[in-house]
Amino acid sequence: MFDWLKSYKSSKEWRSPNFDERGEQKPHILLVHYTGMKTADAALKRLCNPAAKVSAHYLIEEQGKIHKLVDEDRRAWHAGISHWQGITDINAASIGIELVNPGHEFGYRIFPDRQLRALIDLCQRLIGKYGIKPHDILAHSDVAPQRKADPGELFDWRGMAAQGIGLWPDPSAMDLQAAEDIVLDDDAVLELLGSYGYDTEAGLKPVLTAFHRHFYPEKFIGYRGVDSKVNGADILSVARLLSLIRQRSDPQ
Repeated sequence: MFDWLKSYKSSKEWRSPNFDERGEQKPHILLVHYTGMKTADAALKRLCNPAAKVSAHYLIEEQGKIHKLVDEDRRAWHAGISHWQGITDINAASIGIELVNPGHEFGYRIFPDRQLRALIDLCQRLIGKYGIKPHDILAHSDVAPQRKADPGELFDWRGMAAQGIGLWPDPSAMDLQAAEDIVLDDDAVLELLGSYGYDTEAGLKPVLTAFHRHFYPEKFIGYRGVDSKVNGADILSVARLLSLIRQRSDPQ
């Protein structure tokens, strides 16, 4: 097992002043980001710069080193304007984890195994400590679909779910059958996305793209960024969404 505590102890020098009080809100969301900057050092400097007014609770470098930048009982500033299941102050409700990756702007790439192993161990600890539910382990793009794409379609959400971190869809024959009719109705698709937690006010196109980045990354094979071929719903999109709603309603 990756020794996240040892890794953290080796990186105490990085602390961010960018936080405030949570109030009575306890964290029940884990929000995963990528840094979207060229280097880890550049990202750490920005997250710890008081003028930037941004931060996260943790940053994980590509080789697996973990930096604890803000204490978990404080409200870090990582989500921005965001929404999930009717919550609009995602910062107060969440713990933010930044993964070093240059992102779509600077050369988006696969997240290394050591980085993912460190993330898995950290998430498992936080899940145990706070009782975080699988459907509340989210991408930044899930809560801010009009603005954000991170951690993106190359992040291994399927593998994370196999480790007990987040949900992954497993459509049944009934889901696939029901999807055949629903996929023809954009309003019905958007309503289902809203019932899972997405902000329907953002509109179908960005919300569906965010859903695909998280739960249907095959849509992005051969593409980078937003593309009309990526955005459209198909039967598997809707079937996966129905599966997720069912899992959330009836957790095993």
